[in-house]
Amino acid sequence: MPPRPRSVLGPLAALLLLLAAVQLLYLWLLPGPGSRHRAGPRRLQPGPAALPLARDSRLDPSGRYRLYRDVGRSGLGLGPGLELGLATHTSVHNLYQLPALLRRWQGPAAVALFALADEVPQALLALRALQLHCPGVRDTVTFTLVTPSGVRLPAAPAASHGEQEEHRWDPRLESDTEPEPHPPCRRALAPLHRLRLRHKNYALGNASYPNNLLRNAARQSLPSRYVLLIDMDMLPSGGLHSLFLEFLRAGGAGPSRGPRAAAADRTLFVLPALEIRHSRRVPWDKAELQRLYQVAEVRPFYAELCPRCQAPTNYSRWINLPAGGPGLRVAYTRHWTDPWEPFYISRTTVPPYDERFEQYGFNRISQACELHVAGYTFAVLDNAFLIHKGFKLASEFHPQKDEENRRNRILFRQFKQELKVKYPDSPRRC
Repeated sequence: MPPRPRSVLGPLAALLLLLAAVQLLYLWLLPGPGSRHRAGPRRLQPGPAALPLARDSRLDPSGRYRLYRDVGRSGLGLGPGLELGLATHTSVHNLYQLPALLRRWQGPAAVALFALADEVPQALLALRALQLHCPGVRDTVTFTLVTPSGVRLPAAPAASHGEQEEHRWDPRLESDTEPEPHPPCRRALAPLHRLRLRHKNYALGNASYPNNLLRNAARQSLPSRYVLLIDMDMLPSGGLHSLFLEFLRAGGAGPSRGPRAAAADRTLFVLPALEIRHSRRVPWDKAELQRLYQVAEVRPFYAELCPRCQAPTNYSRWINLPAGGPGLRVAYTRHWTDPWEPFYISRTTVPPYDERFEQYGFNRISQACELHVAGYTFAVLDNAFLIHKGFKLASEFHPQKDEENRRNRILFRQFKQELKVKYPDSPRRC
């Protein structure tokens, strides 16, 4: 009697069970808190694409937000010795501006990215695309993802079935930003450009944008001596990172030891902030900026919305300074007056932003006010500046802006009273 043919179903079933076990073990060993919690806050379903997500997570002091550190595991070395870094913050729909910012900065950076529960999958896909396809992102940027506290990250982001369709590029999408020269990055940015067209500034429904929490989170993830903290929609003058390092090596920031060193540590290096018409290419250096300023294509930041908020910078004096060479230098110092909200490079030891300020109004002024009371000096740099892409117009803001501003004005009055207790020996007030 001939032998019966052996069935392949048994070995095949065993192989499938083995593969399933290996996959479960792999998911268990993935770094990040979301993979090991058996119960608790709402969990987003894991997807097929494996991407290590976060080194750790923590709740903010209010308990309303969860912060995931180093999402995507950047290649940026964050050990001691980092001299200068850039910190910035953004919502998902403004993340498309990151590659242009990195081309200008050309140095290490930290991004705090805010995402609501239904935006987390888009945020993770966007971070993966930026790391894979945009030069410099993987090696120079660390991301902190901030979500409402009830959100848990998946083990890995799921790829959208229409992802390839969404990556088709429409040149009209880059009408208000610097053109992206790298084709794979340009395709990766296309979904983010479409996303931002559907959003209005700070319009998050019932949620609040925790800008000061995000600023602190970005700054804290950079263990550098100095940091430039700006909003995502601003660009620094060309080569600022290397120019400031040269400024430090030349002793421009003051002595490293002795009694004068303490005063140097309390110096803020102010970068004049300006805004440019959407149709104009962002200038690289001050000579190019001066030409555009003279024909009113560039103007002081917030010139229409709040001229007093930047007036102490003294733009007329700064724009007409005699040429002093290509490097950076301190042009003059200014006393802080309400409501000045300068952008600056500082030591990372400066007081943090008050995280009670959310949405629109008084979030940066409150920190500048505290720095003044704490005894800091505001030193305006020549040959360095920041540019906001597009003129700031009242019509571009969300309808709740005035109510948010009123609410934060009340908080600011309370904040100023608290500074009197925090700095009882300071002769300065704001």
